[in-house]
Amino acid sequence: MTAGYKTNRGGPSSMMPSVAPPSDLEANAGRSYGRILKSSALIGGSSILKIGLGIVRTKAMALILGPAGVGLLGLYGSIGDLAQSIAGMGINSSGVRQIAEAVGTGEADRIARTVTTLRRVAAVLGALGALLLVTFCAPVARLSFGDSRHAGAVALLGLAVFFGAVSGGQMALVQGMRRIRDLAMANVLGAFYGTLFGIAIVYLYGERGVVPSLVCAAGMGIVTSWWYSRKINVRRVTMRLADISNEISSLLKLGFVFMAAGLMALGGAYLVRIAVVRRLGVEAAGFYQAAWALGGLYIGIILQAMGADFFPRLSAVANDNAECNRLVNEQTEVGLLLAGPGVLGTLTFAPLVIQLFYSDRFGPAVEILRWLCLGMMLRVITWPLGFILLAKGERNLFFWSELASNAVYIGLVWVCLGGFGLKGTGMAFFGLYVFYWFLIYAIARRVSGFQWSPTNQRLVVFYGSIVGAVFAAWYFVPHTLLAAVAVLVTVLAGLYSLKRLSSLVPLERIPRVARWMLAFLQPAASPGRSA
Repeated sequence: MTAGYKTNRGGPSSMMPSVAPPSDLEANAGRSYGRILKSSALIGGSSILKIGLGIVRTKAMALILGPAGVGLLGLYGSIGDLAQSIAGMGINSSGVRQIAEAVGTGEADRIARTVTTLRRVAAVLGALGALLLVTFCAPVARLSFGDSRHAGAVALLGLAVFFGAVSGGQMALVQGMRRIRDLAMANVLGAFYGTLFGIAIVYLYGERGVVPSLVCAAGMGIVTSWWYSRKINVRRVTMRLADISNEISSLLKLGFVFMAAGLMALGGAYLVRIAVVRRLGVEAAGFYQAAWALGGLYIGIILQAMGADFFPRLSAVANDNAECNRLVNEQTEVGLLLAGPGVLGTLTFAPLVIQLFYSDRFGPAVEILRWLCLGMMLRVITWPLGFILLAKGERNLFFWSELASNAVYIGLVWVCLGGFGLKGTGMAFFGLYVFYWFLIYAIARRVSGFQWSPTNQRLVVFYGSIVGAVFAAWYFVPHTLLAAVAVLVTVLAGLYSLKRLSSLVPLERIPRVARWMLAFLQPAASPGRSA
């Protein structure tokens, strides 16, 4: 794979699209789509397992600690996450790009320099973050709890910050090298052992074990990430001061933008919740939280699954606009085929989903969830375009586009809450991604000459029309009749997506659980499919 990227980076003529035999081009396309689907299945599956472990952990903590203890766990967790986010300076994400770019050159020395620098910087930043949290533990405790009695526990969280930073650097190495199976296994095993030992600690020590359980979870993360990162052989290299300075500068410049974007997103979410509480009350904020948690669940798993392999792949070919744009179009196509049926299903079963995960009292969350579904569909379409900026190292464009999007979102929430009430939060989210669609497409067009492929244009029209029709029908068609029709449409859309994916991907690269459906859909074509 590295050699292939190196060849393509030589310029347009080195790609020779008119010379390559059609069968070779089809095989290459099949392998590319196969990698997308395989990595999506691996990371998506690991994400689902992590969510399941999180549910088990939350349930166990609730039974052992009660509401007050769970609140304490959440507060300590927020302190640790915020401290780690600031201390990490975003180098986990920037490190993925740096390593993938180095791998794309095929130069062993450059790879070694990048990996060595990332590991050292992650350890140093983690140590500094832990030291700062220990130093300011008393003020942080007073700000969070109103007194200094919890200062010792806050100081102990410094260990979790250090472990998290080092683990993040190791996981960036695994992802940057595109060892997706190892990445998935490390995530699942870290979550499993963290849950297992964390529950045991809280069971034995009660509330006094809350912070040690968080430290233990972070410790399990560093152990599992080390276990898989050690499999990657990186040669020892002597680094000059200039080499160290250049690598650190590249890591921190882009890393700072990642960190700023993350903090903007957290701050925006915080301001939205404040606006809901002040205008409509705490109960309305609960409805919004319920809809938001469910609306982003399925799409979040898909985007996380695809991004694990997509970002390093794109970074490796970022200097080749044609290859870069091809990968973005492929990723968008697979994303639409995977997300379309899920969004339709969420629209169709929104009342049932809300009732299942919460209760009948959360009925007002249903309409918010429906509007969020429209925004999530646009999010899937626009999401790959943002990676063009990151892969090419366009820090300023990425930062200002994120700032503009967050500002527009907060403004829309404020306006829509006044005009439409609680459902205005969902409408604002949809409006945000309408704005982001035009913004990011214009930027991508300028940076890489990006254009949607004809296939993606047709898919956008197809799924956009169906999703829009199901959404609009909810206001005009009797709900019993609509539910029956929407279920049928969702099933047919799922079969259509599966059939389309089967035409893109060699049969052996399709997850086994889906092959029996393909046998039903294509009984004659499936046996003859080859890589």
